[in-house]
Amino acid sequence: MQGTAVVAAGALLATANVTGVPIRDQRIAVVGAGGAGSGISLLLLQAMIAEGLSEVEARSRFYLIDRDGLLVEGMKDLMPFQQPFVQPRSAINEWKREREDFISLGDVVRNARPTVLIGVSGQPGAFPENVVRDMAATVDRPVIFPLSNPNSRAEATPADLMAWTDGRAVIGVGSPFPPLLRDGAYMRVDQTNNSYVFPGIGLGAVAVQARRISDGMLMAAARALADLSPSKNNPRGNLLPPVTELRDVSFRVAQGVAIQARKEGLTDAFDNSEIYTKVRTKMWSPAYANLLGH
Repeated sequence: MQGTAVVAAGALLATANVTGVPIRDQRIAVVGAGGAGSGISLLLLQAMIAEGLSEVEARSRFYLIDRDGLLVEGMKDLMPFQQPFVQPRSAINEWKREREDFISLGDVVRNARPTVLIGVSGQPGAFPENVVRDMAATVDRPVIFPLSNPNSRAEATPADLMAWTDGRAVIGVGSPFPPLLRDGAYMRVDQTNNSYVFPGIGLGAVAVQARRISDGMLMAAARALADLSPSKNNPRGNLLPPVTELRDVSFRVAQGVAIQARKEGLTDAFDNSEIYTKVRTKMWSPAYANLLGH
């Protein structure tokens, strides 16, 4: 859950390079309000607050949708981790919706006009064509992340999302999909895989003997990943580095995590140069003994 949240947050932070829209200005709809959906939302909430929004303002920009529809105040059996993302009744009273007793994703898209759509529902087809087209009608570069896996559980396929948005969607997925043809060239589809951050988070914590892993350290991992996005130098590039660069990604994530641990007083005092050395020293390097004697 935490790994998915960190990678998804890192990729979403990187979308600003492509869309020109900072995270604080995004409106985010999440289909699947369980641990993963709420975890991703919590990290993005922290990022919005860090960019200057009040907590109340930031919370108002999230629309979490579960099996009973949009999370709104007064719903029964809400989990504690869902409570920060409940929409007040006053915010949706004037919405036009298909049913009075249920607020669907389609209702959210038509009324709230989200700029980001994240799926962690495990429900194939949860992002139907009409809803995606409605979203694309009001958003220049819709950010759409169908993160459920395996592929058979994805809320929509990248190829369909590209077709339904006239090639304007910025896409992240949870499982491997074939490359997409864009502007006459094939481009890999970014997979928000835990492997981008889990080795680095553990490495950074172990290298400086952090006493615990904080939310701030997880956010530092997400920001380190976003900083490595190819889109930073090329707005038409991928959101995430290729998997062939995971060793360097892990090192950079570990540095960010270790430095944040130091800032929060969760490790003994090191300066940044010491942290660099400690992280580098802790990295395993494959070395094979010459068992043949020559």
